Amino acid sequence: MDSDDDCPAELGPRLVRWAREEAADLPFAAALAHREYEAWLLAAIESLRGVGGVRADAELHPAPERPRDAKTALSRRMESHVRYLESQDQSALTAQFDLEQAFDGSRSFRKLVLAFGDLLSATGRDPTGWPAAWTWMQRRSAS
Repeated sequence: MDSDDDCPAELGPRLVRWAREEAADLPFAAALAHREYEAWLLAAIESLRGVGGVRADAELHPAPERPRDAKTALSRRMESHVRYLESQDQSALTAQFDLEQAFDGSRSFRKLVLAFGDLLSATGRDPTGWPAAWTWMQRRSAS
């Protein structure tokens, strides 16, 4: 979920406490997009060049999780006649964005990747079969 103006480091633990009570013995995780989901798309904008109206020369945002309105920052990286519309563009861009670029450029996306890998592991599934396994395995082996 988006953290919007809340600090993910504060909201995340509150969600975890709530989820722990509700989930009982079920594995769970909480991962928040810092500010907006679109920050993850901004973090991987180079992989989206030429997709869904994103300009072929779209440049990486210097701090993709910083803007309050990541949707507008994303629109600025699109052709002049195109404006990003969440309901129309989010799923198409999500299907194309590079997970490794998003991982490298977004702290909150890294937290999502690690949480998902941990959930796979906790449910007896082998995390090496999912697209971001390389990051999960590297991070876990370094711990």
